[in-house]
Amino acid sequence: MTELPVSAEQREASSTAAPTPVPRVLAAGALCWRVRKKQLWVLLIHRPRYDDWSWPKGKQDPGETIPETAVREVREEIGVTVSLGIPLPTLDYRISSGLKRVYYWAAELEEQKPRPDGKEVDEVLWCTAEQARELLSNPSDVEPLDALIEAHRRKELRTWALLVLRHAKAKPRSSWTRAEGDRPLAATGQRQAAAVKRLLMAWRPDRVVSSPWARCLATVSPYVKATKAKVKLSESLTEASHERKPRRSQSTVEGLFDKGRSVVLCTHRPILPSAFKQLASHMSSRLRTTLPTEDPYLAAGEILVCQVSGERVVSVEQFRPFED
Repeated sequence: MTELPVSAEQREASSTAAPTPVPRVLAAGALCWRVRKKQLWVLLIHRPRYDDWSWPKGKQDPGETIPETAVREVREEIGVTVSLGIPLPTLDYRISSGLKRVYYWAAELEEQKPRPDGKEVDEVLWCTAEQARELLSNPSDVEPLDALIEAHRRKELRTWALLVLRHAKAKPRSSWTRAEGDRPLAATGQRQAAAVKRLLMAWRPDRVVSSPWARCLATVSPYVKATKAKVKLSESLTEASHERKPRRSQSTVEGLFDKGRSVVLCTHRPILPSAFKQLASHMSSRLRTTLPTEDPYLAAGEILVCQVSGERVVSVEQFRPFED
């Protein structure tokens, strides 16, 4: 079963709103944007099948998460590889089979030149946000555009991703007699690590900060090998160090904000409350309420995704890698 993304807004709304129907079709895409002379520009696509102007998007394929869908669809339709930014409003449509839900993210696009695939898309157009509002064929497509414009107005559109990853499933403690730091991933955890690699590609962090214990290293290894991301090992992220000096773990989390570049931190379940406490100091009171508060905080292989503007966390999401 595919896990749906959970944003701060969705988690807050779910506590008060009536349950929404389960979507029969899931899709995802991105609003590609850039700034020229302080003016926000966005990329529209023309679909010959419908003769309309819209955003790059498409249906989820079996075996992929929604963020993977968004990145893949943008690559297939306009030939560019994006890294996801802040989440934008999700749109629901009624179709013949039931409810269709489309997830959107912002994605800054600077140097790559978009090219239509010639099948699904026959034309691309950079235009101002105001022009896009007039050109969009589906009135509901204006909703994510308005959110994009508002984020730009607040100077919260250009962000970097800070991802907190709990290591994949390890062999049980009860069956391991050697050093705790050497306890490896279980067979399920090895499959999760491969799925974590694919999921991380949606943000493509170029830095990895990890506990040096075997199960954390094995979780991030597939991603590091695929991307050549720089790895920094921190003893403060181990269970043993955190038990003695939890403030060191929090200092390591705080240090992630220093460079202002996308980074994934891989650690253990007992460290997560301290990590989230430190992250909370960079959040609004509303966002703080959306952080996990109950043990186990994150499932094995699950990722908390924070988008950071400067040193302020402006969005929070959670994703689990797809498990076959």
